[in-house]
Amino acid sequence: MLGPQLAALGPHSTGQHTVTSLAVANPGSLIQSVDWVAIAPPLIAAVAALAVLVTDLFLPERHKKLLGLLTAAGLALALISLLPLIDGSPRATFCAQNVTGATDNAGCSYVADHFALVFQLLALGGALIAALLSVHTVEDEKLPGGEYWFLLLSSATGAALLPASRDLATLVIALEVASLPAFALVALRRDGRGAEAALKFFLTSVTATAVMLLGVGFVYAASGSLHLGAVAEGLAHAPAQLKPLAEVGAVLTLAGFAFKVAAVPFHFWVPDTYTGAPLPVAGYLSVVGKAAGLSGLALVTVIAFRPYAHTWGLVLAVLAAATMTVGNVGALRQRFDTRYSAVRLLAWSSVGQAGYLLVPLAAAGYAPTGTDPLGATAAYALIYGVVNLGAFGVVAAVGRRAGTSVDDFRGLFARRRWTALALAFFLLCLAGLPPGVIGLFGKVVVFRAAVDAGLGWLAVVMAVNVVVALYYYLLWTARLFAPVAAGEPVGEAVTERRLPVPLAATLGLTASAAVVLSVAPELVLQVVGGTLF
Repeated sequence: MLGPQLAALGPHSTGQHTVTSLAVANPGSLIQSVDWVAIAPPLIAAVAALAVLVTDLFLPERHKKLLGLLTAAGLALALISLLPLIDGSPRATFCAQNVTGATDNAGCSYVADHFALVFQLLALGGALIAALLSVHTVEDEKLPGGEYWFLLLSSATGAALLPASRDLATLVIALEVASLPAFALVALRRDGRGAEAALKFFLTSVTATAVMLLGVGFVYAASGSLHLGAVAEGLAHAPAQLKPLAEVGAVLTLAGFAFKVAAVPFHFWVPDTYTGAPLPVAGYLSVVGKAAGLSGLALVTVIAFRPYAHTWGLVLAVLAAATMTVGNVGALRQRFDTRYSAVRLLAWSSVGQAGYLLVPLAAAGYAPTGTDPLGATAAYALIYGVVNLGAFGVVAAVGRRAGTSVDDFRGLFARRRWTALALAFFLLCLAGLPPGVIGLFGKVVVFRAAVDAGLGWLAVVMAVNVVVALYYYLLWTARLFAPVAAGEPVGEAVTERRLPVPLAATLGLTASAAVVLSVAPELVLQVVGGTLF
């Protein structure tokens, strides 16, 4: 009978010992209800991953193809679960009521706001397109189906969780859930290139993660909190002796996320990794992996490191300028007759595109109150995701019978008219030229974000890089309609059977989406008009 009474009394003495009560006045306040609708998108992807893993144990070998359909169905269901979240105010769950400086949802670890929904759409939609691209790849390259689909769904789960994360611990965990399965996906290719690509990817990523964790530790020590909103409050009022620690922590944290985005100088793993990975995995990394890193970078800068806005704004502006320049110069240096040059060209192109994506994020550090340049990043990321995955799909289709050098695409229009037109349209969208109107609008929106923020020099650098990129995009496009060299065998290519249904569906889906967005760009560009947080 003495125990409950002591608990009610709090700290007191019993003989020579002091007893401290760990009870709270209202224990029921510690129990929270989970908003299952808010967490449905990543949760459904995680459940689908477990379902694929268990189903693989019981399916006979001849029915392993069903795992791909189960994966696609799970990702489609996760996308559908976004619909109830579109209308209405942001929904939050896993909230701490005693976070210092918490306002609205600042003390919550998971927030399904407009920012999270846009990047979850990109992550899950990109994973679905990659899954459709992978159906024939898993069969043709004899990849282990169960492991492949489980890893893809696991990575997509992390990518969908990351944009909704609102504390540093959840951010790091989500980022690693998105990254670790990607290493194994690259390594599933049973040849020397796959192992080498996975090793480079793994070593550089682990190093970046270690650097980021060290930075997170410094930030936590300086701010006293892990929740992003509370981190901003803590950094703004940190004692003078802790400010150097906080600044170093912010720089190290940004460096870790910059690796995930493939920003210069953390980009060197991209060409070799994309070349060694299965083509759908390379496309997945170029879009979903980049979107995950970009959303994490946006969250820590705009919310957590808000007191250092002008500092990280300048750092990101320099990173953006260097990234787009190095990416485009690297693409220019690719020889079109070398093996895998098409994949390497898309790899360097994705580095250059990462630079464009960083421009509005840098502008957010200088933007006046009331403006939200992050909408430009979100809109451009959606546009880039559709057309870049479509380009990888065409490369995968041509690579089934020919090769993956750019010269293998010479005269493609004469052999596969619609495939060549689709690739030409994707390349023109990436270049920002009509009829790829959506790519042009995307670049204009990004350019405007830099000008409005007073970053005129960055807008000039971007304009120069856009002109430089036109060269290799148009050169590849010209190859599609060039006549085949005399004496070159084309009979087999001309009479080749139709593409597999999933691959043809992927090309049709991405091409249709790009055309629709070019006709009605407001479907994506309306993201720019409102606030994401």
